[in-house]
Amino acid sequence: MNNHPLEFVPVLQRRRVLIIFIGLSILCYLVFIFLDRPLAATTPPTGIVAFELAGTPEKAGEMIASWDESARLNIAFGLGFDFLFMPIYAISLGLATLLAMYRRDRPWMIIGRLIGWGVVFATLFDSFENIALFAQLTGNPVSQLAGLALYCALIKFSLLILGTFYALIGWFSPQASGGLSSPK
Repeated sequence: MNNHPLEFVPVLQRRRVLIIFIGLSILCYLVFIFLDRPLAATTPPTGIVAFELAGTPEKAGEMIASWDESARLNIAFGLGFDFLFMPIYAISLGLATLLAMYRRDRPWMIIGRLIGWGVVFATLFDSFENIALFAQLTGNPVSQLAGLALYCALIKFSLLILGTFYALIGWFSPQASGGLSSPK
């Protein structure tokens, strides 16, 4: 892991590609808001994030039982749509970390490479999480699925939050005098 996973993107195109993928990420996020809105408004909230974090088969089963057919279809579609969203958010956040990498000195770059790979691994955990959630949604009685989904979601969210903080700190704090520059 000597390189950031997105260093193959041509240097002069990185910002343009980042802007495009941020736009695509926002569009995908809006789709998720639309799909989740009826479920997130319930008391207690039973939207996709609550389902991801249920943690036990009993809690997950209660949520699934409380959803009508339309809600189950929304969740199922959202889980499938998330597989399209994964590479989009990974490219967005990955490019943001890559561009932030060059704003500091060498230790900052090493951390950025690791965080860039963390974003890639977040998509793998997201995939396992979605498979576990879909299996529960379709009636799979394996009790470990809710726990697997919870742990995968926690790891995914942690990696994505870490990447977001890294990118924001890299972009919005003053550039170090010894920082390495990347061509604009």
